[in-house]
Amino acid sequence: MRTALVYHEEMTAARLLWEDPECEIERPERLTAALERLQQGGLEQRCLQLAAREASEAELGLVHSPEYVSLLRGTQALGTEELRALSGQYDAVYFHPSTFHCARLAAGAALQLVDAVLTGAAHNGLALVRPPGHHSQRAAANGFCVFNNVAIAAKHAQQKHGLQRILIVDWDVHHGQGIQYIFEDDPSVLYFSWHRYEHGCFWPYLQESDADAVGLGQGRGFTVNLPWNQVGMGNADYMAAFLHVLLPVAFEFDPELVLVSAGFDSAIGDPEGQMQATPECFAHLTQLLQLLAGGRVCAVLEGGYHLESLSQSVCMVVKALLGDPAPPLSGSMVPQHSALESIQSVRAAQAPHWTSLQQQGPAPLLSPSTCSPEGRRLPVSPGGPEFKAAEAQTSAVLRSPLDQLHLYPTPPVRTAAALTAQDAALVLPPDVLRQEGSAPQEETQAWARLHAALAQDTAFIALGKVLHLLNGILDGQVSSGIATTPAAAATLEVAIRRSLSHRAQRVLCVAVGQLDQPPDLASDGRNLWLNIRGKEAAALSMFHVSVPLPGTTGGFLSCILALVLPLAYGFQPDLVLVALGPAHGLQDPQAALLAALLRGPAGGRVLVLVEQESTSQLAGVLARVLHGEAPPSLGPFSMASPEDLQALIHLRGQLEAQWKMLQLLLEFRDLVA
Repeated sequence: MRTALVYHEEMTAARLLWEDPECEIERPERLTAALERLQQGGLEQRCLQLAAREASEAELGLVHSPEYVSLLRGTQALGTEELRALSGQYDAVYFHPSTFHCARLAAGAALQLVDAVLTGAAHNGLALVRPPGHHSQRAAANGFCVFNNVAIAAKHAQQKHGLQRILIVDWDVHHGQGIQYIFEDDPSVLYFSWHRYEHGCFWPYLQESDADAVGLGQGRGFTVNLPWNQVGMGNADYMAAFLHVLLPVAFEFDPELVLVSAGFDSAIGDPEGQMQATPECFAHLTQLLQLLAGGRVCAVLEGGYHLESLSQSVCMVVKALLGDPAPPLSGSMVPQHSALESIQSVRAAQAPHWTSLQQQGPAPLLSPSTCSPEGRRLPVSPGGPEFKAAEAQTSAVLRSPLDQLHLYPTPPVRTAAALTAQDAALVLPPDVLRQEGSAPQEETQAWARLHAALAQDTAFIALGKVLHLLNGILDGQVSSGIATTPAAAATLEVAIRRSLSHRAQRVLCVAVGQLDQPPDLASDGRNLWLNIRGKEAAALSMFHVSVPLPGTTGGFLSCILALVLPLAYGFQPDLVLVALGPAHGLQDPQAALLAALLRGPAGGRVLVLVEQESTSQLAGVLARVLHGEAPPSLGPFSMASPEDLQALIHLRGQLEAQWKMLQLLLEFRDLVA
C-alpha cells in the first residue's frame, strides 16, 4: 500500500496584500504548519512524495469558462490596487500576483493524485494545497477558492480514465456549492456535503444548501446535503451522519473512486466552524471511506484555519491512509438532538432516491429551513472575541503531538496471524507477522481447564498461540490479529475472560454462527455480546443482543451500519473480539467488511478467531483487511427482506433508550407512524 502526498512549496506564495478581516485567515502558514507536523511525525517520509505540477488551461477548462481562466491569467500583471478592486467583485476572495500560479498548482496537485491512484502508482493519497476549491464556480471565484480542484479532478477521472461512478465527500464546515452546481444534474457523481447551515443563517446563506436540495433532472438524489443547524457538533454527530446517511447510500452507489474535499474548519477549535470534532475523528471517517472503491481515496485540502487543529487533523488523515489504526474516539458517544433532526431530514429527502434509505419505511415531508436577513452570522475576525474563545478552548482540549504519541503509541506489529499446522501453507501479506510463539505451558494449561475441547492436542496448541497473540494485543505490542482454531467457542470464552482479567475494561464480542454466550460472565457491563446468526432477534439485556443473519447485501449492510457499529461505537470498547464459529454463514466479502469496520471502535485492537472448518482463503482475506487493505466488494446491492427489516426495527426499539447511537431510526419511525 502506497500513500501519495502531493505538495509544492510555491503554493505558499499567494498572500493577502491589504487589510481584510474576512480573508486574512486564509494564509500560507496553513500549508507550512501541516507539512511540518507531517514531518515531525515521520509521516511525510512514509509517503510517496510528489511535487505538484500546474494544471494546463485545457484541464482547467474541464470546469471553468475560457473567459474566467483568461481573467485569472491576467492577474499576474496587476498592481495591488487593481487586485484589490478585482477581488471586491467576488465574495470573500483576494487575489495576489501569484494567485494564478498557486491555483494552477492546486488543481494540478489534485490531478496528479488522481492519476497516481488510478494508474496504480499509489493506492490513495492527500494533496496538500491552497487556494482551496470547493466554492469556486464555472466563471467565479468564491470563498477563498479560485479553481475548483476536486471538481476538475472528478471531470479528469471521468474523461481520461473512463470512470462512471465517483463519490465526492465534502466534510468542510462550509457548503461546497461550487461542486454542487457543477454536478447537480450528473448521476455519475454522488456529492455529499455536511456543513454549518443554521437554517440558512451561515455563509454562503443559500437555500440550495438545505437537505431538500437533492440535485436536478437525472441527477436527482445524487446531491446529498446534511445541514448542521447548530454549532458544537462532535465526534458522535459526525459518526452518526456517516452510519445513517453517507455509508448506506455510498455502498449502494458503489463508487469507483472517492474524492474528499478535506476541510478541517469542521474540527474543534476552528473559529469558522465552532464545532467539537477532535482530530482523531477524521482518521475514523477516512478509514470508513477506504472501505469503498477498493480503497481508492484521494483527499484534497480545502479549509481549516486553526493551525494546530488543522495540522493534527491532517496527520490523522494521512495515518489512516497509510493503514495505521485510528485512535479511539474520545468523549461521550451521544449525538445531539439537533444533529439527529438534521440526519432525519436528509434521510427523508433522499429516501425516494435510494433503496438503502427506503428500508425504514416512507419518509415524512419536511419544510425547508429559512433564515431572516438579520439572523445571518458574520465571518469571524482572527482578532475578535469568538476567535480568542476558540483558541482558549482548543488549547485545553487538543493534545500536543508528544502527548498523542504517549497516549496512542503505534504498536510495533500492525497485524499478526496465529495459524494451526493445517493452515501453515496460507500465504499472508508480506507485512503480516506469522506468529510462531505460544504462551507459557502453565498459562495455557490453566485456561484449557475451562473446556474439555481445549485439552485435545490441536486445540491446546492453537490456544497457546491465541493466548500469546492476545497478550501481545493487550500489552500494546500488536495492533490486531487473526487466529485459526478447531474450537472457536471454547477459545472465545478464554479470550474474553483473559482480556477482562488483564488490562481490558470493556470487551466487545461479535460472535457469528452457532456460538452461545459463555455462562457466568460478569454482568457489570464490561462485556457486550452481539450474536449474528442467532435463532431470533432478541435483546436479552442491553449487553446481550442476538440477530439473525440477513440474506441480502442490503440486509447485511443495514444490520452492520444501523445496529452493530452504533452499538460498538457507543460501547467504546478497549478490545474487539470477532469469532466466526461453525456454520457462520458469512461469505468472504461479508466477513472481510465486518472485520474492517470493527477496526475502528477500539483503536484497531481486534482479534478475529476463525473456526478451522472455514477456508484458509478466508483467513488470508481477513489478515489483509486487518492490515488496512480494502475488503472485496459485496456485489450488487439488493434490498433487505421484510423479515430482516422487522428484526432490525424490533431490536432498535428495545435498545435505543440505553444506546444513544441507535436513537435516530426510532424517532424517524415515529414520524411516519
